[in-house]
Amino acid sequence: MEEKDSRDLKTLRIVSGAAIAAVYVVLTVLAASVNLASGAIQVRFSEALTVLPFFTPTAVPGLAVGCLLSNILTGCALPDIIFGTLATLLGALGTRMLKGHRFLCTLPPVIANTLIVPFVLTYAYQIPGGIPYLMLTVGIGEVIACMILGQILLTALMPVAAGIFRSVQ
Repeated sequence: MEEKDSRDLKTLRIVSGAAIAAVYVVLTVLAASVNLASGAIQVRFSEALTVLPFFTPTAVPGLAVGCLLSNILTGCALPDIIFGTLATLLGALGTRMLKGHRFLCTLPPVIANTLIVPFVLTYAYQIPGGIPYLMLTVGIGEVIACMILGQILLTALMPVAAGIFRSVQ
């Protein structure tokens, strides 16, 4: 019986991560449809999901896979596929490490993307403006997505989180 429970938990965790990845992809494609998913000024609605590692560790791989698939599906350059996904993964890991700090947990994705994505924009896409300018624009977009939208999502999930995420801890 214990072996079956272990398999059930593993399956539940995989499904949870896959669901998070799917929602990330849908939200990124939505942002791309209104030209907000890439470029010097970007607000990926999907980045609000980077608060989910606050609740569950399954969100970390879910976000990374979602970002990877999003970057592939929206036609990003290879450096963006690699380093954009790395930025999201690092941000998600940082959020998980700060899971006990409701307001601080939104900082790691902002920092990771602000430090990594401007180099991708400069070297993979030759977007003008320079690294400092792109750090500013990417940082503002991340603050909107992660800190503002993310905190709204976190606040909405707090009352129901125990029921939603309890079984995938």
